Amino acid sequence: MNPAEALTHTGIHLLGDPTRVVTKFFVAGQEDVNPGDSRAAPVIQRVLELSEEDVALALADLDERFLSRHVALHATFRDHAAMLTSRLDSASEISPGRALLLGAAFTNEFAIEGAALCNPSAVLGPVQDGSGDAAFVMSVRSIGEGHRSSVGFRTGTLSASGAVTVNDPSPFPIIAAATPALNHRAVFQAHLAALGGELESTLFVLDELPERFDDTHLRQRFAALTADDATRTHVDEIVGRMRALSRSSYSVEFPAESELSERVLWPQSPAESHGMEDARFVRFTRDDGTVTYYATYTAYDGFGIAQHLISTDDFCSFEVSPMAGPAAIGKGLALFPRKIAGRYVALSRSDRETNAIAFSDDLRCWNTSEVIQTPCHPWEIIQLGNCGSPIETDAGWLVLTHGVGAMRTYSIGALLLDIDQPERVLAHSAQPLLAPAEGHRDGYVPNVVYSCGGFAHGDTLLLPYGIADQSIGVATVSIKLLLASLTRG
Repeated sequence: MNPAEALTHTGIHLLGDPTRVVTKFFVAGQEDVNPGDSRAAPVIQRVLELSEEDVALALADLDERFLSRHVALHATFRDHAAMLTSRLDSASEISPGRALLLGAAFTNEFAIEGAALCNPSAVLGPVQDGSGDAAFVMSVRSIGEGHRSSVGFRTGTLSASGAVTVNDPSPFPIIAAATPALNHRAVFQAHLAALGGELESTLFVLDELPERFDDTHLRQRFAALTADDATRTHVDEIVGRMRALSRSSYSVEFPAESELSERVLWPQSPAESHGMEDARFVRFTRDDGTVTYYATYTAYDGFGIAQHLISTDDFCSFEVSPMAGPAAIGKGLALFPRKIAGRYVALSRSDRETNAIAFSDDLRCWNTSEVIQTPCHPWEIIQLGNCGSPIETDAGWLVLTHGVGAMRTYSIGALLLDIDQPERVLAHSAQPLLAPAEGHRDGYVPNVVYSCGGFAHGDTLLLPYGIADQSIGVATVSIKLLLASLTRG
C-alpha cells in the first residue's frame, strides 16, 4: 500500500495577508540593510519647525490613512514620542498634536505575512468544550520584509468525523514588549564551553549562581569578576558573551482579552534579530498529568542559527530561553510529548543529514544523540529531518519526517519507533506520504512540502503543511492506514 492512500486533502489553503500589519519603532538611518548613523536629530528638528497648521493637516492625513488599520494607534505614537525625551529641550513644551506627529515620524508598519505564510505546527488546544470535536491551535511562520520571520497563530476545529475548520484570523495583530526572564546556569555553561576560551573566569561567575538566576544575580557576579580583573584575562569578552546570552531569556505577555490569532511572537533578542523560524509546538504532559506547551524554534541573527525554546501554559504568557549542546545544533529539534524512563527525549538533526534521537535530564541541554535513520530512498537521498514532535499511538511513536531528493524536492514520510525504546525503528515509509503536486510546486521556494507538526484525534492525524515556503495546506491522515503502509524493519 502506498502511504499517500492514507491522506485526504481538505481543500484548505491559507495565504499570507499583507494587510495584517504591526507598528514598530523606526529610526531613519538605522534600517536593516547597511545601517548607518541615526538621523533622529534632523528629523526631530524638522517636526519641531512645522507650523501648528501643518501639524494638524499632517495628523488628519495620518488618521485618515492609518487609524482603521490599528488599535490604539495614537497611544503608540505617544509611546514612541516618549522614547525621544532625552533629545528634546526640557525647557520647551510641545503641543499634544506635535507630540503625536513626532511619534508617527518614528513609527513604521511591518506586514508580518507580506512575503509568505508557511511551515505550521498544530496541537490540541488548552480549552476543549467536551463536544467530541478537537479545538486546536496552529502556529504559523509569518515572513515579512527582509525575510524576517515571526510566530503567529490560528485556531480551528477537527471534528469527530474528520472535518477540519480553520478560523479567520483577527485583522489586528499585536506584539508584546519583552521583559527579562530567569537564565539557566546549565545553558550558560554549555554555550561558553562550546565557544572555548578562558575557563577560570567563566567558572568564577557561574559557580556562585543558582541553577536559575536573574540578571541582577549576573550583574553582581560581573562586578566581582571586574574587581579582580588584574589577575584575570579576557574579562570584557566573557562579560560580553554572558550579557548577550542573558538577553535570549525573556517573557512576553499579551492582554487576556486579546484573541489568540492576534498574538504575534516577534523577535526580541539579538540571537533572533532576523527571525524566529519553524516553531515545533508540542503538548507536553508531565508525570503528574499537568500540561505545558513547548516549542523549539530556530533563532536567526542574520549570520548564524541557534535552537531556542518557547514555553506557555495558555498561549497568553510565553517564556523564551536558549538551548545548548551538540545535539541541539542546527535546525529541527523536536521534543517528545512526555518523558520516557524519567528522561526528556527529542528528535535531532545536528549533522544536517540524518534523523537522530537524543535523551537528556535537562530540557534545555542536549549533549549526545544517536542516528536512527539515514537516507536510502530516492526521495530522501540528499538529507532527512523531522516534521515535528512524535505522536503516541498503540503501535509506537509515529514520526512524520521530511526527505530531500533530486532537484531539492522536499517530501513528507513517516517512521514508527518503539514506545519504550524510541531509538529502535520498527517501520518506515518507502514512499512519501505527501510530495509536491502540480499546482502546489511553485512559490517562494519551489518543490517543497514541509510541516512542523500535527496531532492525533482518534484515528485522524491532522497534518498542516507548508507549500513552497509560500502558503499552507491542511490534510488529514488515517493513522490506521498509514501504519499499515509502513515497511517493517
